Amino acid sequence: MQNLVKDQILRSIDTKQRIADDSELLDQIVAAGRMLSRSLQKGRKAMFCGNGGSAGDAQHIAAELVVRYKGGNERKALPALSLSVDPSVITACGNDYGYDRIFARQVEAFGKPEDVLVGITTSGNSRNIELGLEEARRAGVRTILLTGGSGGRIIQERSDLVDIALVVPSEETARIQESHIMIGQILCSIIEKELFDMD
Repeated sequence: MQNLVKDQILRSIDTKQRIADDSELLDQIVAAGRMLSRSLQKGRKAMFCGNGGSAGDAQHIAAELVVRYKGGNERKALPALSLSVDPSVITACGNDYGYDRIFARQVEAFGKPEDVLVGITTSGNSRNIELGLEEARRAGVRTILLTGGSGGRIIQERSDLVDIALVVPSEETARIQESHIMIGQILCSIIEKELFDMD
């Protein structure tokens, strides 16, 4: 069993090392952090959405911005919300319009020009993320996609919906999810540095 545990840890390290060695991906992470920073600096908001574990990541990252990323960093709260957390909205929309529309409907309600929508999908094939990005385009909302592997259908067929794509170099769902929350934490760190000069 220890070998199983060690193998999981080493595969996680390997994926993160590939991210660290990919200068283009590092540049994209910085660009995403700066896009969010510029939007928040203008008083706009960041919206996050995902399914399953990615819904948890969306909620986690939004909380870091509303509260704070790092203990001891006292700064004003930042306007961020997860579109994955309201069961009344999600079930009403799922019932009335279909599950594919649960994020698009909320982007239509809350999205304003110069806001940022961050869609999180390990496969890149989530239809509700795709439609959320599509609605963001209509609303003048900037878009960031966190995905993995080949980028799935969204990157391969609908890349016009995405301003910045952060594609984890792995085909393994667990490794992609681990990397997504790491990248989300890094984005929060960039935002605190850019807006408040906090390390």
